[in-house]
Amino acid sequence: MKLYRIGELAKAAGVSERTIDYYTKLGLISPETRTHKNYRLYSLETLNRLERINQWKQEKYTLEEIRARLDELTDISEEQVSEKLTSLELHLQQLEREVKELEPLISQLKPGQANKVYTHIMPSSLACIEALRLLMNHGPFT
Repeated sequence: MKLYRIGELAKAAGVSERTIDYYTKLGLISPETRTHKNYRLYSLETLNRLERINQWKQEKYTLEEIRARLDELTDISEEQVSEKLTSLELHLQQLEREVKELEPLISQLKPGQANKVYTHIMPSSLACIEALRLLMNHGPFT
C-alpha cells in the first residue's frame, strides 16, 4: 500500500501542506499511520477523499456540508455498494438486450425519424454513461 508524507500528498492532490494540516485538524482527513520520527503518512484513500473534497469545494459546498457528505459515504457498507453495483449491472444488461431488440426497427427508420429518436435518447444516455464512468473511475470504489 502506497503511503504519502504530507508534502507528497499535497502535491498529488494539488493543495498546500497547510490545507492538509487544516483538514486533518478539522477531521476531514486523517493519517493512516505515523513513522518512527512521527511523520504523518496518508493512504491512497485519503488522496481520493481530498479529490472529492476539492470537487465539492468547486461546487461551492461549505466545509460543514462536505463533512456531512463524507460522513454519509463512511456510513455506506461494502455490502450496500456491492448490491447496488450488481443491480446496476443487471439493469445495464437489460438495457443492452432492449437496444438489440430495437436495432432492426431503428434501421428501418427514415433519416429524419432516426435523427429525432437519437436526439431525444442520446443526451440522457450519455449523461448516464458518463455518471457511471465517473463513479467507477473516480468514485469511492477506486
